[in-house]
Amino acid sequence: MSDTKTRAAPKAAVVLTKAAEQRVADLMAKAPEDAIGVKLSTPRRGCSGLAYSVDYVTEEAKFDEKIETPGGLFFIDSASVLYLIGSTMDWVEDDFTAGFVFENPNAKGACGCGESFMV
Repeated sequence: MSDTKTRAAPKAAVVLTKAAEQRVADLMAKAPEDAIGVKLSTPRRGCSGLAYSVDYVTEEAKFDEKIETPGGLFFIDSASVLYLIGSTMDWVEDDFTAGFVFENPNAKGACGCGESFMV
């Protein structure tokens, strides 16, 4: 009998829907030459305190979470991971708007305009 136990791969802090993965692929297809991926962070901003920000990233930070998607690398800012654990990130388009939408079980409230959230 072997002493080796099979471990499941660690679950990512944020789950990307197929639409979000496709949007990452679309962004990387037209990314600046020095971009290595796309990064999600939660800077302090807005009425409720924190906002979601998705930007190109040119280098991997030591403690950022890295998720390999079919269209490219997706990073989560290390300082933001605790605010995002268990979240789902989707890409939604309709006739009037397009953008990433977050289902975040850690958010205790959001501002009326939907631009920021609090934990």
